[in-house]
Amino acid sequence: MAADSSFDIVSKIDHQEVDNAVNQTAKEISQRFDFKNTGASVTRRGEAGIDVIANAEERALAVVDVLKEKLIKRGQSLKVLEIGEPRTSGKEVKVDIDLKEGISQEQAKKVSKLIRDEGPKGVKVQVQGDELRVSSKKRDDLQEVISLVKGQDLDFAVQFTNYR
Repeated sequence: MAADSSFDIVSKIDHQEVDNAVNQTAKEISQRFDFKNTGASVTRRGEAGIDVIANAEERALAVVDVLKEKLIKRGQSLKVLEIGEPRTSGKEVKVDIDLKEGISQEQAKKVSKLIRDEGPKGVKVQVQGDELRVSSKKRDDLQEVISLVKGQDLDFAVQFTNYR
């Protein structure tokens, strides 16, 4: 009797890559001519977010675009970003960017329903906190589930871990 094969569907952030992207963005805006004397800066706010500051709304949004470009180059999904509205604070404009990590309960239910409805028969899905465990007797079924989930336009970043 063969044991079940399984993998986890998770939504995690590679914080080191985000730090690298923020540092590259800060370096680029310090060197680019169109950001001279705009007071533009980008800083990491703990593990939870990123702060962008500039003296005009369009400059702040341009810094956000540079940050997005750097994240894409470093292989990070933009779905982890929750970009707030630009707000004026004195003479500067601030944009708060929150980092979303983990799969919420309603997102987990949506994905597990998708797998049950459209995935191969005999595949079991369990919600374990902020991740999903998918198991099956056949590895081919698991590959099919990975393709199915990758093909969906989900509102969060997905990674597949612990494939065994």
